[in-house]
Amino acid sequence: MSPTLLRLCALLLFWPGAAFAANLGIAAFEGVWQGNAVSESAISANFQLTSLDIDVTVRADGTGGFNIVWNTVQRQKGDPNNPRPKLKSTKMQFVPTRPGVWRSSSNSDPLAASTPYAWAYIKERTLQIVTLQIYADGGHETQIYKRTLSGTGMALDFVRNVNGEQVRQASGRLIKVAK
Repeated sequence: MSPTLLRLCALLLFWPGAAFAANLGIAAFEGVWQGNAVSESAISANFQLTSLDIDVTVRADGTGGFNIVWNTVQRQKGDPNNPRPKLKSTKMQFVPTRPGVWRSSSNSDPLAASTPYAWAYIKERTLQIVTLQIYADGGHETQIYKRTLSGTGMALDFVRNVNGEQVRQASGRLIKVAK
């Protein structure tokens, strides 16, 4: 092998990002995160673009699972020039199913349940939580939360789909404020 080809192979081998990143563990996401996001709605005439205040707390539970709580202050009701803030809180507990994949401890038959069927998984630096709600008429809603760690904090990307149509998306940034 020529010295030039050998150097090129070595460069590619050690070049940052050249190798596939390993999936992080849930411990990397643990802590209290706070930030802001912008939400875009395809179904709201008066609140197509709104600001959100967000906090997320992730805690491993010692059994391989984790708990997550997220609070969102929404501004999507009332007068568009002076919207009423509304706090929406969600708390979920996830139990391990296989490495890097969890299911909600409250999951039951998705066709009969009044609460969404949910699971979580980590892909590289992103914790993804997916919920599926099947309505009595057969319609469905999915919500996908992607929380990606970077050197400066956490990026949030959220998508809500109803019957396969995207009706809301949000994106924002959070910083870790406590362990």
